[in-house]
Amino acid sequence: MEFTQGIKIDNIVYNVPLVRVSRAYEFLEKYAERTEDGDIKIETIGGYQNYTIEIGIINDPGEYMRLYTHITDPNNRFHTVSIPDSTAPFEFYGYFSSIQDEIQKVYESSVIYKGLNWKMTSRRPTRRA
Repeated sequence: MEFTQGIKIDNIVYNVPLVRVSRAYEFLEKYAERTEDGDIKIETIGGYQNYTIEIGIINDPGEYMRLYTHITDPNNRFHTVSIPDSTAPFEFYGYFSSIQDEIQKVYESSVIYKGLNWKMTSRRPTRRA
């Protein structure tokens, strides 16, 4: 099943509005030491392509809870995620952290949340040194 908006997590498609997908490329060093002359010696393990995802308002409380329950499951820490990229969907494998949201509207029997966002940290380097 293809998707034109949203995100695929562990082969489950969530047709939700993506507000922001930001990417950070970070290096992990085995060591980085300054010498007495001010130079630096670095041995790099690899580079990690990490993401921050922000979802727009999901008006269906059931769909919202389905997604929220999935990404906050403490028994399933690593996820395969497919997100849009410049030429084709990018597949990511890693863990989620810093999951946040806030209430937008309170109804008699439910609430609508906004601003659901989380960090996705790659389990393995995207590129090795």
